[in-house]
Amino acid sequence: MTIMVFDIETVPDIEAYRKIYNHVTLEDDALYEAMLTQRRAQTGTEFLQHYLHQVVAISVVVRHQDWIKVWSLGEVDDQEAAILHRFYQGIERYTPSLVSWNGSGFDLPVLHYRSLKHGISAERYWEVGERDQKFKWNNYINRYHYRHLDVMDLLAGYQPRANAPLDDLAIMCGFPGKIGLKGDQVLEKYRGGHIEAIRDYCESDVLNTYLIFLRFQLMRGQLDEQSYAFECQLLEDYLAQNTKRHFTEFLQQWKAA
Repeated sequence: MTIMVFDIETVPDIEAYRKIYNHVTLEDDALYEAMLTQRRAQTGTEFLQHYLHQVVAISVVVRHQDWIKVWSLGEVDDQEAAILHRFYQGIERYTPSLVSWNGSGFDLPVLHYRSLKHGISAERYWEVGERDQKFKWNNYINRYHYRHLDVMDLLAGYQPRANAPLDDLAIMCGFPGKIGLKGDQVLEKYRGGHIEAIRDYCESDVLNTYLIFLRFQLMRGQLDEQSYAFECQLLEDYLAQNTKRHFTEFLQQWKAA
């Protein structure tokens, strides 16, 4: 079985907002403030509608056969459509079990809307049994299927009031938590052209998600103590052999916890 843990980073889709509300004369800065002002008036928060989140990074941990790999999909200068296409290519190739933190509530709805915008075909992802009977009762779409496991949603008992932040849970479990940026810095980095920093930040999130997933597998008896230690060691060895600075920092904080 192949496991693919994923996480996304997004920025406001200013151009889509400009088209929808016909704000043809506003500059980007003013338009962004208008987006937030309107959203605050509508909901009391600045959290934008899912379809107005433009994907700028998708990071994954893939555990397949005897190897593990952590990376961000596509190239640094790839446009959104290319990044989305890479994500679905991985599903077509491996038919992995997807793992996320709040993927049901945020990541996947965003990917759905953005893929709709770009007209991206993802036949395997959307399979629910029409072509492959195995997907009828276990597919990526249904909330209660393990082909996509939203660890946050499941641990909370599907009760939004019980949801927990990834960073808090990671630190509580002895994992590093977020490294580098904070979520509210992503737009600033994006507008400054620092896409690599966003990808590094996203990779630290997906590493934390993977470690919490391993702990969850231990908790529910899918891993015993020995196999859990093996999986942690496999990841530790991978990070130790990689020269990326944020991997080194992640490993150091993990071992020091």
